Amino acid sequence: MNRKIYFNTATRERRAAIVENGQVVELLVERPAENRIVGNVYIGRVVNVLPGMQAAFVDIGREKNGFLYRDDLLSFHLSEEADEVKKQRNITEFVTKGQELLVQVTKEGFGQKGPRLSGVVSMPGKYTVYMPEGGYVGVSRRMGTEEERERLRGIGEDLLKENEGMIIRTVCEDAKPEVIEQDLHFLRTSWESVWQEGKEKRAPALIHQGSSLIEKMMLDFSLNQIDEIVIDDADDYQTLKALLAPYSDVHEKVRLYHDKENIFSVFGIDKELDKALRRQIWLKNGAYLIVDQTEALTVIDVNTGKFTGKTDLQDTVRKTNLEAAKEIARQLRLRDTSGIIIIDFIDMKREEDREYVLEAFKRGLKQDRTKTNVVGLTGLGLVEMTRKKVRQSLQASLSKACPTCKEQGSVLSDEAQAYKIERLIWEYRGMDHEAILIELPSAVSAVLAGPKGELLKQLEEATGFRILLMPNKHMPEEAFAIRFMGDLEEAASQLERLKQKKG
Repeated sequence: MNRKIYFNTATRERRAAIVENGQVVELLVERPAENRIVGNVYIGRVVNVLPGMQAAFVDIGREKNGFLYRDDLLSFHLSEEADEVKKQRNITEFVTKGQELLVQVTKEGFGQKGPRLSGVVSMPGKYTVYMPEGGYVGVSRRMGTEEERERLRGIGEDLLKENEGMIIRTVCEDAKPEVIEQDLHFLRTSWESVWQEGKEKRAPALIHQGSSLIEKMMLDFSLNQIDEIVIDDADDYQTLKALLAPYSDVHEKVRLYHDKENIFSVFGIDKELDKALRRQIWLKNGAYLIVDQTEALTVIDVNTGKFTGKTDLQDTVRKTNLEAAKEIARQLRLRDTSGIIIIDFIDMKREEDREYVLEAFKRGLKQDRTKTNVVGLTGLGLVEMTRKKVRQSLQASLSKACPTCKEQGSVLSDEAQAYKIERLIWEYRGMDHEAILIELPSAVSAVLAGPKGELLKQLEEATGFRILLMPNKHMPEEAFAIRFMGDLEEAASQLERLKQKKG
């Protein structure tokens, strides 16, 4: 497999894309305002214990309290009672209201739900995941052979102290013991400093921040699994090289992108991003998918569309469903769709066709780094599956309900539109003109400029020219226009005329 990773980190909205065999399969977006917290470790205070739900709410200093299940409590995990005995006990026997706990965020909050927490903290490294109180050694299931799994498990058991635990990642296959030991030592030392800081703080308080976009991506892949990494920010390029310093071929695989045109535009990633926000997805053979997301579940419908086939009807149906199965597996990764997913393939009369398409779908899902579970076919011929929620879906991150169609559709959110305009402005950096004048929706203008205009000033300093904004509350969603580029005095004059014209 040919795998490339592209980083667009020059502007405030930082983006990464994974491209496998020429197809975009994953898109990750990180914004300063979102402040994603998965991986963060907090000293929290229990504010409510719910015996009926076997859960507790924990104040970690965020807008919404975190949610902690009994089975994720460290006290439950460390209990030496047999599992069948522990599971009969109520959460009140393991935690009390007002108690201070060390907790880690394992899932972002969304909607009215707060973040999911765990008392069993883990520290991800390049080769291992260190769990100070894990109590076991796990080896990646993707490891080649059972013999190699046992070898690595033995190495892990020899390295651990007391109740420590660790997970040995796939990149450790054929690794020497000293490589694993070095990674574990680094993570153990990092944890000790986090633990010491935690003892000096009172709840609620943040004591450790999760990895950045670049760090997360590089933790998930070995450089041996990547053919090329392209990044458009010079500082992040140096950070990336430092992270990958142990690899001898780092200079051959990591490249700094210099051109002014946005890196995602040049490599066709923005086009795939636009498609991933649409309800309808066309397949290469003329068939299409309809994706409907609700709060409860996601439904994907397969339609033959323009594809009529060249032989009999069942052959046409099978080919359409096979093409759809491959694309659905990719779209789930691309859109970061999670929760319950129902797929309505075109009805197949032959049992062997149903089994063939289902197996093809499962093979496509094996490339997914997020846990999936295909339950199977229902009596109505629907495929039921689940995909673990790790973060917000792409649609939830980048779009909002359309205000002009009674919220039946979606449009780019004000934030996504502002960052899109910022990337366009960035392409003009170093130009000869003194100023640029842009007319845009009022809400988008507010995001682009910042509460006191400080973000616009930072952008002007970075690009080297003045940016004049003309907010227009009547401008359609997703619309904007560059009204003038040139002399600053003339740009200001044009802005005044626009204001007078708009009244």
